[in-house]
Amino acid sequence: MAKTKEDRKKDSKPTGDSQKSKKGAKEKFVEEKVPVRLLEHYREKIVPELIKKFNYKNIMQAPKLSKICLNVGVGAAVADPKIIENTVKEIEAITGQRPTVVKAKKSVSNFKLREGMNIGVRVTLRNDRMYEFLDRLVNVAIPRIRDFRGLSDKSFDGRGNFSLGIKEQIIFPEINVDNIQRISGLDITFATTAKTDEEAYELLKSFGMPFTK
Repeated sequence: MAKTKEDRKKDSKPTGDSQKSKKGAKEKFVEEKVPVRLLEHYREKIVPELIKKFNYKNIMQAPKLSKICLNVGVGAAVADPKIIENTVKEIEAITGQRPTVVKAKKSVSNFKLREGMNIGVRVTLRNDRMYEFLDRLVNVAIPRIRDFRGLSDKSFDGRGNFSLGIKEQIIFPEINVDNIQRISGLDITFATTAKTDEEAYELLKSFGMPFTK
């Protein structure tokens, strides 16, 4: 038997459950921002200590960490281009940021390298991601290095920047060892606003960097 217009209107009206589901769908999810632990530690404890030690007249004179740069050279990508894709995924998992692929600027016949070929991966971290990465590096990754005896304090460049070389990327807990095809190293550079190496040394040491005495 064909339905009348009134029956069709009743069927088309939403029920109570469907109305509740629509209301729930319209409610927006509000993400609570978790404060960065090292950033609070820097503002509350490190800055007053640096001001007291170096006799700064202004808080703005205290050195701070401006950026962290990660570089990975992938020379084997000349023979196997898929290695670059795996390296990009690994660095993205470690830093939480999509890295950029570096291309060769010159052709080198001895290495079978042509201009424009993918030869490396790099990423620059700033602000919250920079402090979160430094926190995981100091407290989780570096203690997993084999036969670790401390970082050398001779790796400063004279302008307040510090460079660190890591031989194995598997020290980071974000990397699953079972899915790794090859062991690769990476270079990490800490750029600070310090004018001298002594100021940069005290800044990074306050963050927990384990330097050798």
